[in-house]
Amino acid sequence: MSDCCSTGKGETISRKRPCPLCDVAGTEVSARTLRLHIRAPWRGSASSGRYFFCAQPGCPVVYFGDDGALIRQDELRTRVGVKMGDPEGPLCYCFGISRAQAEHDPALRDFVVAATRAGQCACDCLNPAGRCCLKDFPPPKEQRR
Repeated sequence: MSDCCSTGKGETISRKRPCPLCDVAGTEVSARTLRLHIRAPWRGSASSGRYFFCAQPGCPVVYFGDDGALIRQDELRTRVGVKMGDPEGPLCYCFGISRAQAEHDPALRDFVVAATRAGQCACDCLNPAGRCCLKDFPPPKEQRR
């Protein structure tokens, strides 16, 4: 798998911080990931400090900083699928797959796994969470029972 989705030895484990609004642990994201998703990064809505991604669906905060900054969905140019209740919301940002598509066609997961192994993904920056989307795919039907 490409570097963005690997879990090999020597990889730095993401640091976590509780979201100031919902208190659910958020994972650290790179400045690159953050700036690629903010609607107008040149306006300085994000400091140069560390930022974390809140995946809690009911929480309006998407990113929060060590400096107390909060960035909400309306400040982003990207729809954040894990925060949405919409089945048409994005699940895989690299290949444009929605949750509904992944649930309807389990072969899509196999495609994403193969493409990821071939180094054809950019989850570390395209996914607002800054990580591989495979964790969010529905499990294969044989594992759902």
